[in-house]
Amino acid sequence: MDNVLHSETPVEYFKEVVEKVMARQGFRSSELSSFYLVQLLDDFVDLDRRFTQAEVEVDTTLAELLCGAIASEGGRRFARFKLTGDIALFMSGFFSDSITRKQVELDYYVRMGGYAYGYAARLSPHDAASVFLELSAKFGRFVDVLNEVSEESSLTAAAGILRLYERWLQTGSKRSEDRLREEGILLGTSADRIH
Repeated sequence: MDNVLHSETPVEYFKEVVEKVMARQGFRSSELSSFYLVQLLDDFVDLDRRFTQAEVEVDTTLAELLCGAIASEGGRRFARFKLTGDIALFMSGFFSDSITRKQVELDYYVRMGGYAYGYAARLSPHDAASVFLELSAKFGRFVDVLNEVSEESSLTAAAGILRLYERWLQTGSKRSEDRLREEGILLGTSADRIH
C-alpha cells in the first residue's frame, strides 16, 4: 500500500517545490534569495500571524504599507519596507489572477514590491543587502516562480488560457509566454502587447 504519510515540514516541502520550479524555468538566484523565498512561503502559511507580528491590519493596502514604511524610523523602517516587499511578492505570485480582475494592475504590485525591496536593501544589515537587491532586481522572475509554486501546490486554481494570455499581455512574463506556447498558442512579438 502506498498510503504512507509524508512527515515533511512546510519549509522542506516549499524548498523542494521552489528548487524544482526554478530549475524548470531555468531561473537561477543566489542560495540565500532562494531560501528567503522558501521562508516567505512558510511565513505566509499563517497570514494572520504574519500581519499580527508586523503590527499591521490585514486589510491594509500596499500603498498604505509603503507610506507607513517611508514614515517609519529606525529598525521599524527596514521591517516595514521588507513587509511591503514580502506582501507584494506573495500577493502577485499567489493571487495574480485575482489582482488582474481588480482596478489595480499586477504591474503595480511588481513595481511597489521591487521598490520596497530595493529600499530595504539600503537599510538592511550588510550581509542581507544582497538578498534584497536580488529580490528587487528580479522581482518579476520571483513572481513567476511563486505563480508556478501556487499552481503546483494546488493552493489556487491553475490559470485558464485566457487569464494566462491576459497576464502575458499585461506583464510580458516569460513564463506565461512559455506556458501559452506549450498550449499551442502562437504569440506575436512583445511589441504586439497592449499596454
